[in-house]
This record gives sequence, structure tokens and C-alpha cells, in this order.
Amino acid sequence: MATYDFIFDGLGLRQWCDKDATTGPMSMADLLAQGSGGGEGTPIRELPFPSLDALNEACPAIARTRDLTKGVETGFLGVKDSLKVLLDPITQPLSWFLEGALYAFQNTPWFIMIPILLAVVYFASKSMKLVGFVAFSILFLAFIDHYNFAMQTLAIIFVCAFLCVLLGVPIGIAMSRSDTMQRLTIPVLDMLQTLPPFVYLIPLIFLFSVTEPKLYGIAIILYAIVPVIRLTDLGIRLVDKEVIEAAEAFGMTDRQKLYGVQIPLALPNIMAGVNQTIMMSLAMVVIASLVSAPGLGVLVLRGIRNLELGVGLIAGLGIVLLAVILDRVTKAALARVNAASAVQRNS
Repeated sequence: MATYDFIFDGLGLRQWCDKDATTGPMSMADLLAQGSGGGEGTPIRELPFPSLDALNEACPAIARTRDLTKGVETGFLGVKDSLKVLLDPITQPLSWFLEGALYAFQNTPWFIMIPILLAVVYFASKSMKLVGFVAFSILFLAFIDHYNFAMQTLAIIFVCAFLCVLLGVPIGIAMSRSDTMQRLTIPVLDMLQTLPPFVYLIPLIFLFSVTEPKLYGIAIILYAIVPVIRLTDLGIRLVDKEVIEAAEAFGMTDRQKLYGVQIPLALPNIMAGVNQTIMMSLAMVVIASLVSAPGLGVLVLRGIRNLELGVGLIAGLGIVLLAVILDRVTKAALARVNAASAVQRNS
């Protein structure tokens, strides 16, 4: 007898439970349970939790846990082809963008690419000290033959972070203008933010070929888009009501208030969201190397797979340098935006 036989016997469900039961040779555990009287007289403190597997032992009509997981898998595989037909044309431009960025970053000569990157850093930060640090870091990566890997990682981050901002800021604006939209979106954002990164890759592997860049591109975007959405919504909602009332008093339309008042005042929060999105993109690029994403993550994966300690550690150092560069540049840009916003408020 199983532990929970008494429940189904007491409810008169034994016939229903055993209608689909198949008879076969009893296991040693079943024989011992039958000889000892099963669950009769089992102390309450020794009762197992009534999980699906425990209840299935007493009532074979109840599905087991593996039946549940198998049902989820079967259901997903049943709609996989339809989803693929729908998602393929929508997501194909992402593959083109990633392939184009990878080609441009890798095939532009280093003596052109490095000055372009340094010019972008100076434009964002206006700090020669930061430009010097970035120059030293990139030249160090080039010196140890990690330049191409670093450029691949930067190319992927450039595309995915840009698309995160392009999609996330409008979603954040829509959330800030509608409480209903916010209530509907927050559970989705919570799920995306708490879902383990590896879980993003599981359904995508079934939907797309491992050789398609959009496989890892979609995973990176889903993982990294949350901060820019949340902080855009928060920044616009934190704009002073008095400022909004003053704008309305001047006869501004909703569109004029949004672009002329709310977004400029919310820009520091939006930039903070962009900073977090870039950093999360970098974190996911490393994990996405498991599904053919190029870059420094490939070297980290090689170090783990082949137990090459030096390769893994040096590649990890390269990732740290890229993370510091991206963090410092975006924070310097954020500081400039904050200073400009303070001047605008005072004037």
C-alpha cells in the first residue's frame, strides 16, 4: 500500500484511481510496503509531502511530475512550427544587424577603429583621462591578441543595447502615461528580470538554428531591456507635478509636454537605465557564447571546457576591462546629462 491510499479509499475514489492502472511485477519496495501495511499507522511527522509522485503511487490516475514536464514539452513542440513561421520574418532583421555590425567592427582596420572609439569616448565624457584609460585598455587587448574578440563583443553589445533603448524607451513612456499599461507590464518585467539567464536560451534553441545570430540576439535583448523600461517609466513619473501644471498653463499639448518637459527632466533616469542595460548586455554576451555568440565569451567557454586556466582568466580580464570602459563612459555621459539638467532647472 502507498502512503496516501487512505485518502482515496476514504473518498470512495479507488475504482476511479485503478481504472487505468496496469498490473505488472511488483518492485521490492512495493512488496516491503505491502508486507508492512504500507502507510497505515505512519506517524504524521514521517508523511511525505503530497506531491504528484507521492499521490500517483496511491492513485495511478493522477499524473506524475514527469508527465507534467513532458506535457509542457509536447505542447511547445506542437506550436513550435507555427511560432517559427511567425517569428522568423520579424526577427530576421536582427540577424542582419548583428552580422553587419560584426563585419564592420572586425574588418575596419585597427588604426581607424581605435581612433573612432576614442572619439566616441571623448564626445560622451569630455575627459582626456578617460580617453587615455580606454586607449590603454584597447591597446593592451590588441597586444595580447584579444582585439578581434573584444571587437566582436562590442559589436554585439552595440546592436543589442541600441535595440533595447529603441524598444524600451517607448514602452517605458507608455507605462508612465497609463496605469493599466504599467500594471500589465510589471509582471512581465519581473519575470524577465528574475528568470535565470540560461533559461532564456532553452526555447530559443528549439525555435532558431544555432548558426543564426538572432538566437543569441533575442536572448540578450530580453535579458537586458528591463532596466531601461523601468527607469524610463520611473523618471517620467517623478517629474514634478508643478512643472507639468506650468507647462499646461502655457498651453502645451501632451506631445509637447512629453518631448519638451518630461523626457528632458527624466533623462538622468533614462541614462541610468541605459547604463544598466549595457552592463547586462555584456553579462549575457558571455553566457550566449554557449549558443555560438562570438567574442570574449568564447575564450571563457574554451577555458572551462578544456581546463585551460590561463585562457579563461585572461579572457575574463578582457571582459572586466570592457565592463569598466562601458561603465565609466556611460556614467561620464550620465554626469554630463545631470549637469545639463541642473542648469536647465536653475534657468
